[in-house]
Amino acid sequence: MTDTDEWARRGSSFGAVAGAYAEHRPDYPAEAVRWCVAPLGRDVAALRVLDLGAGTGKLTALLARLGADVTAVEPDESMLTELRSRLPSVRALHGPAEEIPLPDGSVDAVLCGQSMHWFDLARAVPEIARVLTGGGVVGAMWNSDDDRVTWVAGLRDVAESAAAPTLSSRRGEAAHFGPEQFGELFLPVERAEFKNAQLRTAESLIATMATHSQVLVMPAAERDRLLGQIRGYLASRPETAEGEFELPMVTTTLRMVKRG
Repeated sequence: MTDTDEWARRGSSFGAVAGAYAEHRPDYPAEAVRWCVAPLGRDVAALRVLDLGAGTGKLTALLARLGADVTAVEPDESMLTELRSRLPSVRALHGPAEEIPLPDGSVDAVLCGQSMHWFDLARAVPEIARVLTGGGVVGAMWNSDDDRVTWVAGLRDVAESAAAPTLSSRRGEAAHFGPEQFGELFLPVERAEFKNAQLRTAESLIATMATHSQVLVMPAAERDRLLGQIRGYLASRPETAEGEFELPMVTTTLRMVKRG
């Protein structure tokens, strides 16, 4: 299987675990949303916002709580069904980032939670620019484990790349979203980070990791071996061996303002 095929298989793997994804994946900090839309000079509640690649609505729910006029767009039918069941009052449409089912200039901001890396940016960026108003913003957010913390760095190693991408790797990946992808249509990329610790138990953290694409596409025996290895590590660490603990996470955030 080629790298492209593997990437496509991973990208389409989430629908099978839509319920678990909605239950266990981390939320996003409101401060990150407010930072993304700050160039517009208006409160989130005054904005029309598109959650692009919305998944099961983790970011959509936050935008709704903040009062935005939010539309969710998601290409996976199972994820979209889960979103609609959890957020029945939100407008939710089927569609990919490369063919957004909205009119020209119809939103003030496009936000992408844990999704932009799945887009075909050569096609998606012009579509994002098309649906934005002049001077509108696009923001992207990724949650990552903070591997500056010793036990989190150990978890990263034990998980054999199946854990959430760490802060170190996210900082490297952020460099891939820049002038080559956005320069003609958007002003230079700005970056910020926000603390986003999550309460977990060993079992809920394992359940979260089981929703990661690398794990979802593994053969069952390999997946069971890996999750068992992770369970053993968490049981061996005083920080995670008993009861509820705080998982240090950081939300890496990018924003770009549409030219004109």
